[in-house]
This record gives sequence, C-alpha cells and structure tokens, in this order.
Amino acid sequence: MTQALRQTAKGLHLFVKATPKASRDEVTGIVPLADGREAVAIKVTSVPEKGKANAAIVGLIAKSAGIPKSALEQVAGETDRNKVFRIVSHAEAVQTWAEGLSRK
Repeated sequence: MTQALRQTAKGLHLFVKATPKASRDEVTGIVPLADGREAVAIKVTSVPEKGKANAAIVGLIAKSAGIPKSALEQVAGETDRNKVFRIVSHAEAVQTWAEGLSRK
C-alpha cells in the first residue's frame, strides 16, 4: 500500500496535497511531503473559497478512482493545502487507484 493511504483506528485515510486555481483539473501522482510522508498531488481549477476547491477535489478523486463521491469524507485540511480524506467505502478500488499513480 502506498504511503499516501494509511490505515488508522478510524479507518483508511487518503492524504492529498492540493493545488487550487490550477490551469486544469488533474491528479499528478504521489509526492513527498516535508515531514517525510507521501500524498496524492491533485490540481483543480476551482478557487479555494466556500469549499469549492474541496468539492472539486472530491469529485476528481471519485471520477479518477471510479467510486461515488459519497465514499470520501474530508476529516482534515478544510483550509489547508494538505488534506485528509477517510475512505468510507470502496477501499479496495481506492487502493488499486492509488497504487497505480506514479511517484514524482
């Protein structure tokens, strides 16, 4: 399992490094974070106001991984670039998707 996905006492968590106001929506791969962990790098065209960028990130993850948006629940990073999503369902599909991402 990639380090961008971590099993915790509260379930499987997906770590994301977000870039709002990008030129296009895309999942760019797995990137290292300053603390040595890894995250999925995601760029969205939405602006980071009133949850628009967070909603776009959920939609892009869901579309890329082939899961419903309801399978993701944001648990940290509402106003931060580093975000954490709990995988509510479809964990196997998310693991397969994340493992197929390239490292940057």
